[in-house]
Amino acid sequence: MDAQNKPQILEHLHKSLTVTLYDCKWIPGSAKFVTLGSYARNTGCLQVYELDGADLKTIREVEKPQPFKCGTFGASSLAERRLATGNFGGQLQIWDLESLQQPVFSAQAHASIVNAIDGCGGQAKGYGAPELVTCGRDGCVRVWDVRQQDAPVAAFEPADPNNIRDCWCVAFGNSYNDEERCVLAGYDNGDVKMFDLRMNKVRWETNVKNGVCGVSFDRKDIAMNKFVACCLEAQFHVFDARTQHPKKGFASVSEKITAGATVWGAHHLPQNREVFMVAAGDGSAYLYRYHYPDQRKVKDHEGLELGVAGSVELLNFKNLSTQPISGFDWSPDKEGLFVCVAFDQAIRVGIATKLNKV
Repeated sequence: MDAQNKPQILEHLHKSLTVTLYDCKWIPGSAKFVTLGSYARNTGCLQVYELDGADLKTIREVEKPQPFKCGTFGASSLAERRLATGNFGGQLQIWDLESLQQPVFSAQAHASIVNAIDGCGGQAKGYGAPELVTCGRDGCVRVWDVRQQDAPVAAFEPADPNNIRDCWCVAFGNSYNDEERCVLAGYDNGDVKMFDLRMNKVRWETNVKNGVCGVSFDRKDIAMNKFVACCLEAQFHVFDARTQHPKKGFASVSEKITAGATVWGAHHLPQNREVFMVAAGDGSAYLYRYHYPDQRKVKDHEGLELGVAGSVELLNFKNLSTQPISGFDWSPDKEGLFVCVAFDQAIRVGIATKLNKV
């Protein structure tokens, strides 16, 4: 790609806080976002901000007993725009951002910290019930219907109670009709598992040899196309999910980021699923594009279909912080606009330009 058409990653504004920040999410259909984290006194901090030109206005801020680790709007309707959060006490909670005194939903999801959360089925696009998935240090992956408060609708527990692996990340995908839905989970020992929620069993699993810090499908609401697993030791893996071989599973391509830092997550551009931002432990953001191969599948020697992985191209990168980027979210409404938080206790709003040229 010539330099003239190369996307640029620009920092629009920067706000320093005295709060440890773990996650951030745009409020759909608005110029507002939320940040989640912990005050120095080890209590939870939930803040709502609004973009106002070159300024960032604090709309509201609340303190809760437990630090917040993660959040999602994925199971909420666009009318309600309710935020689901996971905290350090293992609680799953749903909040009405207009009235933050008490959660509208609360469940003890895990024995200790909720490491990650994702939502599906709540917004205008997508199918099936509005559901949340959580994972924790207890090694469990649990799926919750937001209309039922008593118990999870599905749970995937460690097979061996004497060998529990910390589950670091989860993501929904394959939700292209009212029956189909899958969950990806990544573990501290490098395991990646895909759970089929219709069949209530493991559909596929592999080990990528390094702890898995983030998993994500390129789109949740389509028949699964591809997904990314991000790891310790500067690596991420892109799997072609269109073709599953009975023995070899999904074809994949692996990439190593130049800095040698942990890859904390990959975030697909909502307006173009082939473009994704990788958030790294050195405080840098790496913008990639996936290129499909000429043929996405071939026949093996037994005549079975075998997927073919494509390639990834680094479009650009920018160092944003001296500390790991702990949370990143693209705006669902304005292409290229993003918010990220890092362990330097700062919020950054940025813009990736010329994405329509790639």
